[in-house]
Amino acid sequence: MANSRPTVAQLRAFVALAEHLHFRDAAAALRISQPALSGAVASLEECVQARLVERTTRKVLLTPAGERVARQAEVVLSELDRLVDEVNAVRGPLVGPLRVGVIPTVAPYLLPVVLPRLAKEFPDLELSVREERTDPIVAELLAGRLDVVVLALPTPAAGVTELALYDEDFVLVAPADFDLGDLERPDGVHREALSRLDVLLLNEGHCLRDQALDVCRDVGARPAAATYATSLATLVQLVSGGLGVTLVPETALPVETRRAPHLGLHRFATPAPFRRIGLGFRSASPRADEFGTLAASIRSAVAEAGIAEGVRPA
Repeated sequence: MANSRPTVAQLRAFVALAEHLHFRDAAAALRISQPALSGAVASLEECVQARLVERTTRKVLLTPAGERVARQAEVVLSELDRLVDEVNAVRGPLVGPLRVGVIPTVAPYLLPVVLPRLAKEFPDLELSVREERTDPIVAELLAGRLDVVVLALPTPAAGVTELALYDEDFVLVAPADFDLGDLERPDGVHREALSRLDVLLLNEGHCLRDQALDVCRDVGARPAAATYATSLATLVQLVSGGLGVTLVPETALPVETRRAPHLGLHRFATPAPFRRIGLGFRSASPRADEFGTLAASIRSAVAEAGIAEGVRPA
């Protein structure tokens, strides 16, 4: 094995392990089995004739050799991804594989509008989609395992170029029999009303939770501390059950309010709180022009679909 060379699969497995320092988590990130990951790492150790990891009962530690291999492997994989990007850029716009990450509070509402248009406009595009929260998909993007991501801006990392797609207002969703009283005025609900309401939020890790918290903090409101949800669907169901109120982005309303009965929708007075949705890609990527084309197609699809009244071009 002294004259053999590491394979790309071995390097990807080891880089994932170096990032997560846990075999199960690294295997899950690569969507392979844990035995397959362990075998790839063991084969790499045999190939370079050095011990790269220390295995303990709870976690994995990199040896000094492992740290050096991890750094070099990241460089090698980055250059391989760049090579593929360069070839794709020459072949034409949006041709061949494109790995897209989308956050969960966007994916169910935007993808049904956008995917048919992309399939029609770019028949040679080989699209794969991964739904994940903001921090993981940005990490996957920067690691070269995704090409572009759709998320709420701004992106929480350096080295990512952003292209704004659209802005969407937040809507106050409450139980149907919930009386806002003097909190609702002819021009809509004023943000200050949130300081007198129990606002339900998503669990930590969702950017929508952070955005809702920012809106609440602006007016000195405190969210309900005891109740959280892992999805917008659950959040809206909790509101329907009378546990409080919440903030829902406009694009999610048609889907989520159809699933949950007994809801009242209350729009905010101008200027309403909103979030901006955009594309993010590695600033060093040679496919910037392609991603500009992708962004334009998504903007057109959203505009033509007329998803909701509180959605507008960014």
